[in-house]
Amino acid sequence: MPAFNLETPRLLLRPVSLEDSPAIQEHFANWNIVKYIGSNVPWPYPADGAERYLEEILRQVDQSETYLWGLVLKAMEDKVVGVIEYRLDVDEDDNRGFWLAEPYWGRGLMTEAVVATQDFVFNELNIERLIVKNAESNEGSRKIKSRCGAKMIDRVLGKYLSGDVWEEVWEIRRENWLLVGDHPALSRYRALR
Repeated sequence: MPAFNLETPRLLLRPVSLEDSPAIQEHFANWNIVKYIGSNVPWPYPADGAERYLEEILRQVDQSETYLWGLVLKAMEDKVVGVIEYRLDVDEDDNRGFWLAEPYWGRGLMTEAVVATQDFVFNELNIERLIVKNAESNEGSRKIKSRCGAKMIDRVLGKYLSGDVWEEVWEIRRENWLLVGDHPALSRYRALR
């Protein structure tokens, strides 16, 4: 199912297409990003890695309950600097994945993207619960989860490109998300709507 355009104060979140493969290739072929991604990512990242990834994921978007947005800075041309994906099929045990190009880390951009997309998932799609995971050493991902209404429910051994590492399992319930209304990123996002 295709994603819808969403907007935050600094980002346009729009459906990803094959035309985004050069921008994704440029930013994603970075060990600092992929080490926190599942072990199925090829490394070293091949020259056609983004194109092959998009061909596969866009099939999933067409055939399942998968939503995929590209993050585009409003201050830049239409160039994707990150991706956020929701996998909402019933048997899915990890409902969200995301990455952001390293030059844009530490600015709160992914929190903005999570706020907008999570608001869409809970309020437009009426999803009641999400399970999301991160490598225990991925401090940035942990902070985003704790800011956006998630509660850690487990710690398990996970398979990542960097090897088998402890991962945190979080649950986000719709009713908890609705209580996070005082988060500045959520307030700014809702003011745009």
